[in-house]
Amino acid sequence: MVPASPAPAREHTRVEITDPKAIRALAHAARLEVISELYATQASRTATELAAQTGLTPSAMSYHLRALQKWGIVAPGEATGDARERRWKAAGTDFAINSGGAIASPGFAVLDLELEAFRRRATAYAASRQADVERMDALASRDATPAGTPTKDEVDASPAAAVVLASNLLYLTPAQRTELRERLIGIFREYELTDHSRIPDGAQRMATMWSMIPDDRPRNGAPAGC
Repeated sequence: MVPASPAPAREHTRVEITDPKAIRALAHAARLEVISELYATQASRTATELAAQTGLTPSAMSYHLRALQKWGIVAPGEATGDARERRWKAAGTDFAINSGGAIASPGFAVLDLELEAFRRRATAYAASRQADVERMDALASRDATPAGTPTKDEVDASPAAAVVLASNLLYLTPAQRTELRERLIGIFREYELTDHSRIPDGAQRMATMWSMIPDDRPRNGAPAGC
């Protein structure tokens, strides 16, 4: 048997937003959800599909998509099947906001929305896990647990159920900050799918977030940054 050829490496195209007006235009939860979906999956979606995901009407979602197109963040996708509704795709493979470190930048409004979205994901996941545990407890109390049903301890220990949150304080030179950022981006890219139509068996969709923020708070009476 001839071994399958490895999938070609994906060519990365970075879309970076620096215009304060464009950054301000992103300060909307639905628009950030669209960006996350289209850039993460690299698949095209219709306004109706994205509307269902965000809780908006298709007409409202179309408005947001046209606004994102104006700033070069999304682009029309190729028509597939029923071409009556326009499809949309990410304008690149990577997306970044660069506010230039401006004070009170609209980028901070975007950050608030991103954190809130992550908080909603964590809350929804915690509620789902709790519902699973309560359902298993109810079945156990009635001695009606189907064969093969995992126990509470097994659910809690499941690697797929792990939520990871880590926080570190580092002292980094500008060169080290750049190096760490590029290394982290490289690690994430190693796990990106080259073909989003072929998701590995057993794979679970995971939301990730990482950041580097200067900690300028004084420490034990020492000057900031010490």
